[in-house]
Amino acid sequence: MVQRPFWQHRLDQAWRGASIAWLCGVRRCGKTTLAQSLGSRRTLYVDCDLPTAEDMVRDPQVFFRSAGKPVVVFDEIHQLRDPARVLKIGADGFPKLKILATGSSTLAASRKFRDTLTGRKRTVHLLPVLWEELEAFGVTLNDRLFRGGLPAALLADARTPALYREWLDSFFARDIQRLFGFRDINRFNAFFEYVLRQSGGQFEVTSAARDLGITRPTVESHLRALEITHAAAVVRPFHGGGQNELARQPKVYGFDTGMVSFARGWDPLRRDDLGVLWEHLVLEDLQAHFPETPVLYWRDKAQRELDFVLAHRRNAVDVVECKWDPAAFDVAALRVFRGYYPNGRNYLVTPSGDPAYTRQFGTLTVRVCTPTDLHA
Repeated sequence: MVQRPFWQHRLDQAWRGASIAWLCGVRRCGKTTLAQSLGSRRTLYVDCDLPTAEDMVRDPQVFFRSAGKPVVVFDEIHQLRDPARVLKIGADGFPKLKILATGSSTLAASRKFRDTLTGRKRTVHLLPVLWEELEAFGVTLNDRLFRGGLPAALLADARTPALYREWLDSFFARDIQRLFGFRDINRFNAFFEYVLRQSGGQFEVTSAARDLGITRPTVESHLRALEITHAAAVVRPFHGGGQNELARQPKVYGFDTGMVSFARGWDPLRRDDLGVLWEHLVLEDLQAHFPETPVLYWRDKAQRELDFVLAHRRNAVDVVECKWDPAAFDVAALRVFRGYYPNGRNYLVTPSGDPAYTRQFGTLTVRVCTPTDLHA
């Protein structure tokens, strides 16, 4: 079992703020393995997919009183009939107990939990294998970009297309159909694969509806479902009210580089593919390390664009440009942006940026680095 200390630390942080840590993330991203890595000596593990789980928690007070361990894990807790009642009794009646609840979707939580757990839980969004975890998993960066970050796919002997197709079908049956009531798997999967093929680009609802032969409301509802279940990240534009900045049209990224390369038929990867997938990996790193900060992008009407913008501090915004080859960096867009927003740090994130160094472009200072330097 590969240890994932970053995520174990995130769970510990969550428990410092509340009794319940809600661990969410897409199917097969490693939630169960992470929960089991906490150790059987200190953890009581309950698989809520099993029929016996309902009987175990029929009387929650008796269950928690007899737990006998400091940590209780409810894996796939939304399968229980009344999970909110179980967790509320655990948090209120046994405040020294640490509770971990996992599920593929935060929507499952919102429908069944409503407001009953307000103030009692903290959310940890588990992402596919991060840049900093590659060494622990014993894989190369190219492996990660090609196969993706779902542990089963990443650690397989070879990339198997059937694994990705089966994931799509399972995702629809276990998450989308059950939680949203969508019935047409072919229509939904066609939309999802459309998103994956367009991943990293600007998303236009009218164009998607026309290309797929569906209505705008269907596009909007399907995209919302992908965003809620973390199967896609909607990156919205940063703007300060300037007339020359784009203010509405988002960019949409698929959740995993393996799914993106599969949907695009990239086998094997070519050098031109690497930059697009690298941008996805950097985005996941930003989402993991800055969960409370929206990741945005910037573009103006002259088509100048910056990959990611983070407003960490008041009156200061950081810029993150992603390049597979740092020699391909063009400072023009950054110059225009800093004319509007002069305060903040500038990063050029590249896999060759170790050790990190600084480049000067006139009055602009740019830190060239790997994702590690973004949160050092």
